[in-house]
This record gives sequence, structure tokens and C-alpha cells, in this order.
Amino acid sequence: MIGVNVAVFNEGKILLTQREDFRVWCLPGGHVDPYESFAQAAIREVREEVGLEVELVRLVGLYSRPGWSNGLYHLALFTARPIGGTLKPDPHEVVEVAYFDLDHLPEDLMIGQHQRILDAASGIGGSLTRNEPIIYPPDLPIPRKELYAARDQSGQSPAEFYTQRFSILETAPGVIEVEGNKCDDSGK
Repeated sequence: MIGVNVAVFNEGKILLTQREDFRVWCLPGGHVDPYESFAQAAIREVREEVGLEVELVRLVGLYSRPGWSNGLYHLALFTARPIGGTLKPDPHEVVEVAYFDLDHLPEDLMIGQHQRILDAASGIGGSLTRNEPIIYPPDLPIPRKELYAARDQSGQSPAEFYTQRFSILETAPGVIEVEGNKCDDSGK
């Protein structure tokens, strides 16, 4: 997947969506379409998922998951501010949309989202590259349709299914990979 996430900030709060498929919270975002730039995809995804028009403020960084699915997972994270539209979730993708205080984020966040929210809120911009060592469970089907069928047959809530089957391996706290070099959160 080549994709985008967008951290939309308004009055000190961050906008999150609760996904329809697993009922977990995440930043708006999705795939980059053919002939579309990262920035165009970011603006389009926010408009489609939540009904807002946004202005991109900065590129936070690039995120990769070499252990995910078929190994192709690269994502650009932007920050943005709303400039128009009305909050209206896309019923095919989003169950709920809400702004959250950074100190009171929902517990059931999609994997990788907490770190991205922290990165966006910290003011980091442009030179961050983060390798997310998240392992796609080998016992789960990769095609989305088959994954959803496994979810539906599990007898669990979508959020329980998601939480129990996906895992994250934490990197050392406070370490950021910047253009291949490691530094602490102060940039040293």
C-alpha cells in the first residue's frame, strides 16, 4: 500500500475516525490513487471520509512496514487544518468521527496510530522516516475480502478480532529514525 494519513487539528484537538471494518479509531487516510500525488490523496481522503475540506500544513514524515502483508506498506503523514465542509462520516468506511484532546485519546486505536499522533503533535516535520516493526499475522488471509470473512466468522466483535490478531513490536522509546540516522526526541 502506498497511502496517506492526515492529522487534522482544530482548537488543540485531533480528528479521529472510527473505522467501519474493525471499529477501531485512526487518523483519516487511505490509498494514493494512480496519477495522484501524496498531497492530493491526503486532501481527497479527508473530504471523502469525514466531509471536511482541509489545508495541508506540513509533511510530518514517511512510515514503512516491511513486515506487513506483502511487504509493501509506505505511508506519508501530513498535518492539516479544516477550511470548510461539515463533519459527515462516509457510511461505507467510517462509523463515527470525533475530535479528541491529545491527553484523552481512545484506547482502541489502530496499531501505529498513537505514535503517528504523537509525531504530528510534536511539531516534527519533513525529515522523519520511521520503520514500524509491525508484523502481519501469518495465519490471517491477506486479501481484504477474505480477512473480513475471517473477522465475521470469528464470533468476536470487530475490535476484539483486530486487537487479538495484530501485534506491534515496540522500538526503543524516545528514538526516532531521521533520514537513516538515529537521534533522540530533541533532535540531537
